[in-house]
Amino acid sequence: MTTVNIGIVAHVDAGKTSLTERILFETHVIDATGRVDQGNTQTDSLDLEKRRGITIKASVVSFFIQDKTLDKTLKINLIDTPGHADFIAEVERSFSVLDAAILVISAVEGIQAQTKFLMSLLTRLGIPTIIFINKIDRSGAQSHTLIKHIKEKLAESVLPLYTPEDLGTKQAFIVENSFSYAKNPAFMEECIGLLALNDEAFLEAYVNEEQVAEKQVKEALKRQVRDARLYPIFFGSAMTGIGVAELLAGVATFFSENPRSEDGPLSGVVFKIEKEASGEKIAYVRIFSGSLHVREYVPVSRKISESEVETHTDKVKKLHVFWEGKMLQSSSVEAGEFCKVWGLKDIKIGDVVGEWSDSIKDLHFVAPQMEARIEARHQEQSHRLYQALLELSEEDPLVKVLQDTFHHEIYLRLFGEVQKEVIETMLQENYGLDVQFSETRVVCIEKPAGTGQALEEMGKGGNPFYATVGFRVEPAPPGSGISYRLEVKLGALPLAFHRAIEETVYETLQQGLYGWEVTDIVVIVTHTGYSSPVSTAADFRNLVPLVVMEALSQAGTGVYEPLNQFELSAPAHVISQAMFRLSALKASVERPILRGETFLLAGTLPVATTEEFKRSLHSFTEGEGIFLTKPSGFRKIEDAFPTRKRADFNPLNRKDYMLHILHTY
Repeated sequence: MTTVNIGIVAHVDAGKTSLTERILFETHVIDATGRVDQGNTQTDSLDLEKRRGITIKASVVSFFIQDKTLDKTLKINLIDTPGHADFIAEVERSFSVLDAAILVISAVEGIQAQTKFLMSLLTRLGIPTIIFINKIDRSGAQSHTLIKHIKEKLAESVLPLYTPEDLGTKQAFIVENSFSYAKNPAFMEECIGLLALNDEAFLEAYVNEEQVAEKQVKEALKRQVRDARLYPIFFGSAMTGIGVAELLAGVATFFSENPRSEDGPLSGVVFKIEKEASGEKIAYVRIFSGSLHVREYVPVSRKISESEVETHTDKVKKLHVFWEGKMLQSSSVEAGEFCKVWGLKDIKIGDVVGEWSDSIKDLHFVAPQMEARIEARHQEQSHRLYQALLELSEEDPLVKVLQDTFHHEIYLRLFGEVQKEVIETMLQENYGLDVQFSETRVVCIEKPAGTGQALEEMGKGGNPFYATVGFRVEPAPPGSGISYRLEVKLGALPLAFHRAIEETVYETLQQGLYGWEVTDIVVIVTHTGYSSPVSTAADFRNLVPLVVMEALSQAGTGVYEPLNQFELSAPAHVISQAMFRLSALKASVERPILRGETFLLAGTLPVATTEEFKRSLHSFTEGEGIFLTKPSGFRKIEDAFPTRKRADFNPLNRKDYMLHILHTY
């Protein structure tokens, strides 16, 4: 039996979860379909998901379909993913374990910014995708115009395999486009023209106006869909079931022969983590090759850096596989499957179970660029709040928790306001914690403006520590982070002292002259010295912040704000208004490109003003604007810039710093 892992992805309100419900009904997994607005769907299991009517956590459910062409049964593991941009990290993690995808687009709302982002990610990862145009029975549904927009904004190589009739009415239905020269010559010509773009034999036949056998056309279509070079379009309505049987037939046709490496040693990846009431972690694992068995010891690996991998061994206590809407306990799990694993204690999302393999996609997630202070309304719950946030961050590693022990404050790095509301509700319902947030702000960085040098010698200049340290700091190329180098001999100090110096340099640069993290900097150790046997690692840990910050003060730093690269598509008559609004929000705009009655505008915009523009987009473009953004580095703030209060005894203030250190030393 072949197992295929498919994700359903879409923008908010496209009908993604409703389509999942209808598929489960059509495949006899459930007896009646639930409704998102009534909170009784199969895959939105969290109470919060049911109340808000949105998907927050990716969920897995399985069903079986028949591939009539090959006369075999397919097991489908289906992931229903979040649609809101604030939970895009959950979507990206799901993509890393998919064999194929169904991209849902509403026939009424059309392409949204999130649709375009999802399609670009699917394309980049080479995931075979079927496009399902939903809600064809709703008033305002589009067909020809929407397909035109799909070709312009998502992918040129798309082919509608059905035609919707009585669009926008309750009587809407679909008609299959026949692969017959006699019955549908226009469709066959379109099909062969598309196939010719990626197939030389078809191109030659197309140029020479030769007729290609219908069977050859179908086989080439299957091949190109499986290779993610062509995307078939289906139509229907998840609410009424129109077109869903045809969609499932398409899944069987195009995805049943998806190649995978089943031979070889065990190789799998953790893509989701849950916790039982007891606190035990349950890992969701995709097995790419080999097999996993109960009671066996398996290696678990984690990338610490680009060059360092940490590995430990755990014993598998229990395994569950997904089976027709339920979970069944199993003694083993084979390649190609999703499973739930108990017994992997120190586990995180992205960890590799078994060996690393080429099938494991190395996704580089963009870190959140906003933060907000969070506090318990009842001060005595502050420690419980911190522990609860650490648990939530294990389930979503991009929810970064920062504890300011100096001011007794906790900060969260976030993607947006909806995520903040969801975290607040989860803390209330799962942990009984009432919390409040400060206003969300963007996270800036600092970079050195020039070169600076500082030296503290043992026994000189009021240095009370049994240590000598000197540093030179210099600017480094954008995106290079912190480069740490030695101009002293490694053997001149005990290794423990070298380690103390390096670790403290990285800790100190978490806060620059204005409180922001310092990056794109080269730190060079120019001098070291110690006195045996009195010097300790603590001498170096206490001295290094003073020397690093003195060198940084000499160099000076600039404060840089995060930018988004944007792409705006909107009706031509609002171009002047769009450019005026973007200019007022400090955007850098390229020359607009006019395509028919639509213009395309690209450029960069500060993250701090991006949400403001998004909020105004719907009104001034009359709902027709599509605004797509992605992180695009940082830009120096030339005028007044924000500062961040320090979370330590400021080494820039030598007197206060020394008073604290010597008091606790």
